[in-house]
Amino acid sequence: MRRIKTTPRLDWKHRLDNVGFVIHSSRNGAIYWDESAYWAFSEAEVKLIFDATKELERLSREAVSYLIRTSRLQDFGISAESVPAVEASWKSQPPSVYGRVDLAFDGQSIKLLEYNADTPTGLVEAAIAQWYWLQDCFPNSDQFNSLHEKLIAKWKDLKDYVTSPVYFSDGGSLEDRMTVEYLRDTANQAGLKSLHIAMRDIGWNAAHRCFVDLDNRPIGTLFKLYPWEWMLSEPFGANALSTLPPESPLQEYGPRKDRRSWGSTLWIEPIWKMMWSNKALLAILWELNPGHELLLPAYLDGPRTMQSYVRKPLLGREGSGIAVVRDGQVIAGSLDGEGLPGYVWQELAPMAESDGKTAVFGSWLIDGEPAGMGIRESSGPVTNNTSCFVPHIFR
Repeated sequence: MRRIKTTPRLDWKHRLDNVGFVIHSSRNGAIYWDESAYWAFSEAEVKLIFDATKELERLSREAVSYLIRTSRLQDFGISAESVPAVEASWKSQPPSVYGRVDLAFDGQSIKLLEYNADTPTGLVEAAIAQWYWLQDCFPNSDQFNSLHEKLIAKWKDLKDYVTSPVYFSDGGSLEDRMTVEYLRDTANQAGLKSLHIAMRDIGWNAAHRCFVDLDNRPIGTLFKLYPWEWMLSEPFGANALSTLPPESPLQEYGPRKDRRSWGSTLWIEPIWKMMWSNKALLAILWELNPGHELLLPAYLDGPRTMQSYVRKPLLGREGSGIAVVRDGQVIAGSLDGEGLPGYVWQELAPMAESDGKTAVFGSWLIDGEPAGMGIRESSGPVTNNTSCFVPHIFR
């Protein structure tokens, strides 16, 4: 595994625009997509990442079963009103399309940093942009990337379970809209009919107790790139809970012909994904699997005896609120607010570092199966919204 410098394509911006990747650079000229370098792997190293991703998915499923069995959802800050819906959703296993585990990999060991399971982004660059880069620059090499094909296959599997049209929604940012439009395109290629609707345009029909579009048509299936914790904290959160399945949910999430025209919404991703996107999962995984080779020590009550660790907000995004401590000294962020609820303390991981860059390896899952990788680089120890995306190959 090594980082290799290379010459960008002369027309790289134009090529990225042509495949729908429109956030490659910002208005002030900052570069997000960086093809001045790439990461090269051996086939054996890619297999290590593949196998680690599959094992982490298994461990995470076991952790959710344990949390529900032992009634410990409060560790995730899930409200009492939401607990029955989360439990019913897990038991009924409504459709789930995708997720991404972020990994530390220094060429020797792989460690889980976090699981982005509800609203992961970075998909277009991983699935499409780097694939076309590979065809242009290294057509005789390969890439850990079957994302596009697996997404289409998953939507095909859901044809008998979704209502038509399938609505796709997001909060309105350019990155989120780009991601949703790509996912919508893969659904269309699978033969589904789809429509886009902004989250702010979704209405509530009180008489039929269901969400509706601007023409008052019921929204039977909704893919939303919008976090569950945000939804549940907003005025329509109680309505969202009311559209979820009751204690015997199988009829609701059975084939399309068995579902009511008005009534519950099939949400993708399902509400139980809240437990995987919450970083309390890291502490639960360590509690259940102490010493596991893919896990780092992590705790909900403080750093304990750790001298080098990362303090993460349970629901933080894009590196927000993270503090990094090495040998007892803060080297990034701030520990202000120490002692307040809402953090996990995770041991500092050995990271891949090269040319002044620190890399995080995002390993994607489609329908619970490893499907591809995207790499983010930062100039410091924290990956945030200014960290660059760098392509990869393997031979």
